[in-house]
Amino acid sequence: MRQEIFNRSDFTECPSCHTPVLVKTYPALSQTVKVKPAENIGLDTEASCFFHAQKKAEVACSSCGRYLCSLCDIEFEGGHICAACLAAGKKKKKIKNLETHRVLYDSIALAAAIIPMITVWLTIITAPVSIYIAFRYFRAPTSITGRTKIRFILAIMISSLQLTGWSFLLYRFLK
Repeated sequence: MRQEIFNRSDFTECPSCHTPVLVKTYPALSQTVKVKPAENIGLDTEASCFFHAQKKAEVACSSCGRYLCSLCDIEFEGGHICAACLAAGKKKKKIKNLETHRVLYDSIALAAAIIPMITVWLTIITAPVSIYIAFRYFRAPTSITGRTKIRFILAIMISSLQLTGWSFLLYRFLK
């Protein structure tokens, strides 16, 4: 890969098709990873890795105490943990800071505004619910990959229009 075409402030020419392009990448793309290879055991007095008997132990797991080589060591929350303890903590939900998914409240709010429009009568109930969800969870973290707040805004706008329509109908009916 030609690194000089990435993260420039102006357009540059694509090396294959010669089209002007502006390429923005994450810094991790150009960084070299410095991984220390696991060392083989040299002396009989050295501890070996629990998972790789031929590799020298570097640290002990903070959770179970197993000795780990540099291949098996996972740095997590300032400590060292093995893959088995990480998987068990995920399964038993004992690791509080391990996020594997998030509720997408913006999608729920938008769906609550749009789907009931198929049967118009449901919108009198779902429009206020959609507005409540949008305002209640507007500051909540969105998807792990990052999303904008546009779905919340659309849900509020659509639900507001639905409520305006219902208000108009009720006004005309009661008049």
